[in-house]
Amino acid sequence: MNHAEMSAIIARGDGFIAALDQSGGSTPKALRGYGVGDDEWEGDDEMFARIHEMRSRIISSPAFSGEKVIGAILFAKTMDGEVQGKPTPQALRDKGIVPFIKIDKGLKDEANGVQLMKPICDLDALLERAKKLGVFGTKERSVIHSADALGIAAIVSQQFEVGRQVISHGMMPILEPEYSLKADDRAGGEKLLKSEILTQLDRLPEGDQVMLKLTIPAEANHYRELVDHPKVLKVVALSGGYSREDACRELAKNDGMIASFSRALLEELRARMEDTEFDTALGTAIEEIRCASVGD
Repeated sequence: MNHAEMSAIIARGDGFIAALDQSGGSTPKALRGYGVGDDEWEGDDEMFARIHEMRSRIISSPAFSGEKVIGAILFAKTMDGEVQGKPTPQALRDKGIVPFIKIDKGLKDEANGVQLMKPICDLDALLERAKKLGVFGTKERSVIHSADALGIAAIVSQQFEVGRQVISHGMMPILEPEYSLKADDRAGGEKLLKSEILTQLDRLPEGDQVMLKLTIPAEANHYRELVDHPKVLKVVALSGGYSREDACRELAKNDGMIASFSRALLEELRARMEDTEFDTALGTAIEEIRCASVGD
C-alpha cells in the first residue's frame, strides 16, 4: 500500500483503528490486564518483550484483519520489532491495515486544567525512520481535566504545532487532546475544545489534513462539524476508561466517528488462553467495535 491507498482506507472508515501503543508508564498495567504479573518480568527489556509478545499475537491472529481493523497505532519499540519474521509495519500492511506510531513522550504536570505534552526529542529522526518503514501517520496525546479556556487553547495549539511538523515529513498526524471522563464540566469544555480546533483548522494551509482522536462527547454528534471538515481525514474516538460495552454504546450515537480503542479492545484477552479461545475473544471484540464504528 502506498500513501494514497492508505489515506483512502482511513477516509472510507470501514472499520476501526486498534491502539496497540501502550508505552513505558502504562505497560505494566496493560500486562496485568493481560494476565502477566509484575513478578513475571524484570527490567524494561523483559517488560517490553512481554508486551511485544502480546501485540504480536494480536497482529498475527486471523481475527485481526483489514476487513474490520483499518489501522493500528504502534509504540516505537513495536514498530522497530518484527511479527512473524517481518517488520511490524509491513506485517500490518500485508493484512491491509494502515500503521501509525505513537510519538508523544508523556505529559507535563497539570497547569490551567490541562497536561501538555513533554518535549518530543529527536522527533524528526523518528519520523524519518517511521516513514522509511512504511508508517502512514502518528499519534500524540495530551489531556484536558477542566474547562479552562486558556488551557484548552494551549493544548490545541501545541497539538497542531506538532501536527504541522509531522505533515512536513509527508505523514498524517492524529491529534489527541483527550478530555478526561472524570471531569464534571466536560460538556462545556468540549464546546471550547471544538471551537479551538476549528480555529486551528482554518490556519492549516490548503491541502493539508489532520486526524483527530477525541473522547466520545457528552453530547451526541457534538463533533459532527469536525467529521465533515475538509481538513480532517477522520475523527476517531478513544475509549477513555469506558468498558467495551459502554464505549461501543456511546460511540454508536456519533455519526461518522470510528473507534480507536485500546483497553476496550484488549479487556478480555489473557496470555494463558489457548489460541482458539484467544482468537474467538479477539474476534468478538473486533466485531462489536466495528459495528459501533460503522453503524451496523
